[in-house]
Amino acid sequence: MKIRGLRWWMISLIMLGAVINYLTRSTLAVAAPTLLTELGISTKEYSYITAAFQGAIMLQPLCGYVLDVIGLKFGFAMFAAAWSVICMAHGFATNWHTLAVLRGMLGLAEGSANPAGMKAVSEWFPARERGMAGGIFNIGASFGSMLAPPLVVWAILHYNWQSAFVITGALGLVWVAAWLLLYDAPARHRRLSQEEAQHIAAGQEQHLEGDGKRPSILSIFKMRNFWGIALPRFLADPAWGTLSFWVPLYLTTVRHFDLAQIAMFAWLPFLAADLGCLFGPMVVLALQKRGVRLINARRGAFTLGACMMMGVAFVGFVDSPYAAIALLSLAGFAHQTLSVTVITMSSDLFRRNEVATVAGMCGTFGNFGLLIFSLMIGGLMATVGYTPFFVSLAVLDLVAALLLWTLVREKTS
Repeated sequence: MKIRGLRWWMISLIMLGAVINYLTRSTLAVAAPTLLTELGISTKEYSYITAAFQGAIMLQPLCGYVLDVIGLKFGFAMFAAAWSVICMAHGFATNWHTLAVLRGMLGLAEGSANPAGMKAVSEWFPARERGMAGGIFNIGASFGSMLAPPLVVWAILHYNWQSAFVITGALGLVWVAAWLLLYDAPARHRRLSQEEAQHIAAGQEQHLEGDGKRPSILSIFKMRNFWGIALPRFLADPAWGTLSFWVPLYLTTVRHFDLAQIAMFAWLPFLAADLGCLFGPMVVLALQKRGVRLINARRGAFTLGACMMMGVAFVGFVDSPYAAIALLSLAGFAHQTLSVTVITMSSDLFRRNEVATVAGMCGTFGNFGLLIFSLMIGGLMATVGYTPFFVSLAVLDLVAALLLWTLVREKTS
């Protein structure tokens, strides 16, 4: 029997891996109001814990390099098994120092997700389908973050905060078994039909075919297009980190939500983000149908998302907590609209044997921006509040759009 849609099953499988990835990394944020109280951890110390994660996840180029060298199937399984076990170990932490070490280890392992996703997109999809495939993969990030509030709150209310980490980590090990059983590269997959293999090959850009060599990080650093993706990621990614790591605390300390209300409302920005993952690629396809070239279409979608992100600037000025939730949900939708487009560009502009490495390097810049922003929130929130940070997120994305238009050059031959 011929399989004509195997590539969509493969991207769905890796999307589930991203769900687990973001579920495990979001567990701490949802458990934070309870965990900080029980362990006597201050807001400033919490910023150190989140900074440890962000500092370690900046080693994404190492993850990408490993995936490019040893292959996606076994490389990603190795990283996923590691982050699952480390997540479960969080339940045994007794102070912020232990949590910081564990978060650092988790960040290193979880930094593999984005390079893995982009590598799968570049291998399995022709150029025209990559945007939608990248959007489906990125749904995993927002869906995992969306799933965290109800699941973690349920675990805390029925058991304790420690059980939340054990449960989410165990789910990761189940996914690893499924990944090893079902995934393989197109060249080796026994269920890939000749018709679909030809469809994938026919839509690949010839000038992006890999040369079989290991990727050179130094040569990538010299490329203008790398900086055209990396700098916008540096400016835009703090928005996602704010939604993931700080919104539950914001809702607790500023909007006075209790744990049940967090379970009811904290997932809504991530539901909106899921829709943004699909909206961004749809905008790109609509622009292409009107004759806009691929890279310009992606830049157009990014710019639209940046304009919508202006809504987050008003979160601190509205009186109603529900209006604040609505604006945060708009921010989730807008961020994923722009994020999925810029992340996918690594597979549009770089060779197959470089994609995971480039995606990892760009992820380093994105997480470095998030690290700086998170430390600033932890250090200044007590004196200036959250409002200046919400305003700055809107400004940063507009600057990111300007850089994307200025620096990136489309390769056609």
